[in-house]
Amino acid sequence: MSAIRTVRRGFTLIEILIVVIILGILAAIVIPQFSNASTQAKQSALDSTVQTLRSQIALYRLQHGDTVPDLVTNWNPLIATSTYGNPAQTFGPYMQSTPTNSLTGGSVVKNGNGSAPVASCDFIYDYNSGNGSGNIWGTSNFTTGAIAP
Repeated sequence: MSAIRTVRRGFTLIEILIVVIILGILAAIVIPQFSNASTQAKQSALDSTVQTLRSQIALYRLQHGDTVPDLVTNWNPLIATSTYGNPAQTFGPYMQSTPTNSLTGGSVVKNGNGSAPVASCDFIYDYNSGNGSGNIWGTSNFTTGAIAP
């Protein structure tokens, strides 16, 4: 009887190194794409929040005789109930909780007309002592107050 010899052969060190290098190159290409997707998701969330705020400010204005809510002081006009009219009617709340800017993580509001950045804020609101347009913008940077695109 003759013995049949089988040769078991594994991967060589060179083959393994080539596979590792290829995986490293692919990871270097893919990882920046994921970080960019995260920023885009935060921007989309901010856009949605700002659109919701604009519609709720418009509803507040409609129900309160064209009066713009004072959000520069605090968020209470939108997150609490309010009364208006004769006889007095109760309206609100317009938002369930204080909105947060997804890019900056805060909810600080400062007065501005949207034509220029306002430093140290998360939202820029055209209040102007009740004479503003009631429009609101999110910022992409708390420190500089740059208006998010």
